Amino acid sequence: MASCKVTSQAEIAGLFERWNRSLISGDPHQVLSNYAEDSVLLPTLSNVPRLTPAAKEDYFEHFLHDRPSGKIDSRTIQLGCNSAVDIGLYTFSFSKTGAVVHARYTYTYKWDGQQWLISSHHSSGMPEK
Repeated sequence: MASCKVTSQAEIAGLFERWNRSLISGDPHQVLSNYAEDSVLLPTLSNVPRLTPAAKEDYFEHFLHDRPSGKIDSRTIQLGCNSAVDIGLYTFSFSKTGAVVHARYTYTYKWDGQQWLISSHHSSGMPEK
């Protein structure tokens, strides 16, 4: 029987900070390093599901153009055996354009034996103004 990775809410919350630092770097390859090879991205600013590393890279090359930075507004973290879910609301600020996008998110994470990786990421703009 496989053992479960011991984790905490603080460790899982830190995974968003890792992801956000990779966004701020402006390098799509750094952002992609947070995602499992077979992960699914349902992105904030595109209607196209991103199912392959190349498709995710394409999305982030465009998304990073306006220099985004995210901030968690509220969250709930659920811990499982070698898995975790971070669900909540966040705000993106784009330093190049000054735009602000309020969105809801779900990150699911899996432990690959060495690190936590995003297995799915859903983000959508808030429907009510």
